[in-house]
Amino acid sequence: MALVAADSPSGLADQHYRRLRDELLAGRFPPGSVLLETALAERYGVSRTPMREALGRLAQDGYIERSGRGFTVRVRTPEEIMNLYDTRIVLESDLARRAAERRTDFDLRKLEHVLDERRECSDRTQFAALNDRWHRTLRAVARNDVAERILTQLDGLIIIYRLPSWDVSVEDPSVEEHGAVLEAVAARDGALAHERMTAHLQRMQRLRLEALVRA
Repeated sequence: MALVAADSPSGLADQHYRRLRDELLAGRFPPGSVLLETALAERYGVSRTPMREALGRLAQDGYIERSGRGFTVRVRTPEEIMNLYDTRIVLESDLARRAAERRTDFDLRKLEHVLDERRECSDRTQFAALNDRWHRTLRAVARNDVAERILTQLDGLIIIYRLPSWDVSVEDPSVEEHGAVLEAVAARDGALAHERMTAHLQRMQRLRLEALVRA
């Protein structure tokens, strides 16, 4: 496979696609923000062509949409956001089942290590990132690259709508819920891993809906 030079048009488009996506996920462009090709090209010191390609890819991935002024960060209804969660629940619960069936002893050690990091962390600003890391590690154990890629995209689409009122408290029950899923994976009980992951994600879905109602 031919390598793409970083300073080629395609390489620059890839670079700025990743940069813009990271900024979207970090909340620098909240839903409803207008993204102008010329303004962004000037901001990042590049020509309009790679920026146009990067914006087009973000639109294809569902992060933004074309508007009369250029592109706009998508504003989704609560129902659409809940549908994103519904899809995540189906896919990730099945990956939990597969992880229980396919895990190795080394996989268990990795999952335990990530869970221990979260348990030992006292910095609330790191809770969400560590919880997300545990989910990504479990998905990898299931060894289904297609589902894993889809879930990674869903993660991004959901994170953009993480509201200011969305907070992970010190009493976050996710730690013990992750531990319960891990117990089922360790026991190679696929049905139980599926059941516990479903319950965990459904609780997260309810919390997200409550945050949307309060917004």
